[in-house]
Amino acid sequence: MNGNQPTPELAQKMANAIRILAVDAIEKAKSGHPGAPMGMADIAEVLWNRHLSHNPANPQWANRDRFILSNGHGSMLIYALLHLSGYDLPMEEIKNFRQLHSKTAGHPEVGITPGVETTTGPLGQGISNAVGFALAEKLLAQEFNQADAAIVDHMTYAFLGDGCLMEGISHEACAFAGTLRLSKLVAFWDDNGISIDGHVEGWFTDDTPKRFEAYGWNVLSVDGHDAAAIDAAVQAAKAQSTLADGKPTLICCKTVIGKGSPNKQGTHDVHGAALGAAEIAATRAALGWEHAPFEIPADIAAAWNATARGQAAEAAWNERFAAYRAAYPEKAAEFERRMKGDLLPAFAEQLPTIFAAIAGNAAAVATRKASQNALDVLAPLLPEFFGGSADLTGSNLTNFKGCVRAGRDTWGNHLSYGVREFGMAAIMNGMALHGGFIPYGGTFLTFSDYSRNAVRMAALMKQRVIHVFTHDSIGLGEDGPTHQSVEHIPSLRIIPNLDVWRPADGLETAVAWASAVERKDGPTALCLSRQNLPRLTTVEMVESIRKGGYVLSDMEGAKAVIIATGSELELAMQAQATLKAEGIATRVVSMPSTNLFDRQSAEYQASVLPLSLPTIAIEAAHPDFWHKYTGRTGAVIGIATFGESAPAKDLYNHFGITAARVVEAVKKAC
Repeated sequence: MNGNQPTPELAQKMANAIRILAVDAIEKAKSGHPGAPMGMADIAEVLWNRHLSHNPANPQWANRDRFILSNGHGSMLIYALLHLSGYDLPMEEIKNFRQLHSKTAGHPEVGITPGVETTTGPLGQGISNAVGFALAEKLLAQEFNQADAAIVDHMTYAFLGDGCLMEGISHEACAFAGTLRLSKLVAFWDDNGISIDGHVEGWFTDDTPKRFEAYGWNVLSVDGHDAAAIDAAVQAAKAQSTLADGKPTLICCKTVIGKGSPNKQGTHDVHGAALGAAEIAATRAALGWEHAPFEIPADIAAAWNATARGQAAEAAWNERFAAYRAAYPEKAAEFERRMKGDLLPAFAEQLPTIFAAIAGNAAAVATRKASQNALDVLAPLLPEFFGGSADLTGSNLTNFKGCVRAGRDTWGNHLSYGVREFGMAAIMNGMALHGGFIPYGGTFLTFSDYSRNAVRMAALMKQRVIHVFTHDSIGLGEDGPTHQSVEHIPSLRIIPNLDVWRPADGLETAVAWASAVERKDGPTALCLSRQNLPRLTTVEMVESIRKGGYVLSDMEGAKAVIIATGSELELAMQAQATLKAEGIATRVVSMPSTNLFDRQSAEYQASVLPLSLPTIAIEAAHPDFWHKYTGRTGAVIGIATFGESAPAKDLYNHFGITAARVVEAVKKAC
């Protein structure tokens, strides 16, 4: 789609169309951020009109360039671009900016607005997603491209502002992008010197160009309002992808925030508030824009419309792919399957055999090791698996037999992310959004605090991302309270659309992995033990385990229900045996995933947890969460303080997370 070179006069009018659409929509909504759309309009015109390869008629074309607006508060910039270039985003949606159920939300949302690649707004995560997009492109190209056929060959572009650069996640992800030489990644920094509080020199004095040079990026600097200079910089950035030692590129664009507003440009007043009717009138006059609100002249609309060029670009790629399919039919079919997100039929076909083999292993095993055992047998059925760990591979056990470490210049399916929990989580989101991969990554559960907002974003975006959180409780022992999770599991459980599993043995762990892989509409967190746990389940329980909560052990005439998860399920079974010896019958319920259990029918839930029976829950985590199941008449045995440094057994006794406490609670409840 290169080569669409408007005259300077037309280019200016095209950029001004972005500015005016932004201020009109924000004024109508009486809220929004006009500064970035107005300041970046010239950059946007050059990129979208002269370089971006995309097809507005098919936003899901596999080989399209990806565009990410990391400074997502400037959402009217991307909405204007999508509308003007021909996406299914009519003017009525622009007029409904920030209104209920519109496709033009306050921040761009993937799956809501055609052409939006990722949900942005939490600053720094968009550029980090972009690293994931570029990594996915590079890995797929290494896997599928042939010497005579390149079917994966596209760029990833990101706009970002000072706020993105101030957020720590940008350091994590951008440093990693330089290490990996993601040469098809191009970021445009909107260097306008303004944030919400005013001029940034009081709180942001980084030498950003030198910072990115130190990361290993190619750094260019331009006047962000000089279309010719921007065009030349984009061409130079794209040339990096042809070099053996090519680098990602940062284009530093010196801009005036709110450019075009005579009285507010260059100030923080234009950052996050409507201009007001008087200033909009002055802006129209300053820009020579004589058209009514939401009116785009026919010549400017025609110049912006990219549908014909986009269809031609996709048609040319389709021809290349047809030739590729003829020469490499198996690879073509595999590429299409991967991009659709479908699983190989063999996955479902072999699961029963896999579950039976795992259930037949009577050895006690930590669920982090059970997770690795599951990966060893599942990964050969999942070419789309891409694993990793934040410098804890030997502890998280996210590697598997036959996995290949991905590197700067080599294909692989397992990556050492370094100590970058937040960056890893956001990069995985980008990979999932790109398509072709099911990414998973590991760290200690207590460090989910670092990555939490990216976990939340995966849930919001409904992306199939799997988080392996090991060392899930005081059971990790001697490392002490800094590493011992207490509040983490309950807090993760209340993130909407995140499935949290805390399995108790090898079979529950394998079922959790299968559920996470099969799930297309959201992420999963697997919370796994450091300490060995006994086998408690049988293969006949698989379908029950899949429901998230089920009756593990029942007794006729049960007087109470004991719920447990993970390492505490063994304690529940011990308590049941003690109570049985004393003539008190109980039911033990394993609840590896409360999220899945809560999605079951009311009838099923009642069959597992009868309202007529007192219920006691035990989990080595904060107890408040469990009252939704135990009610006022039950009890919860947990830990509401930070841990201590000691061997795991001593800690469980010290904090009273024991079978004896369960016995006591049942007797009191009965």
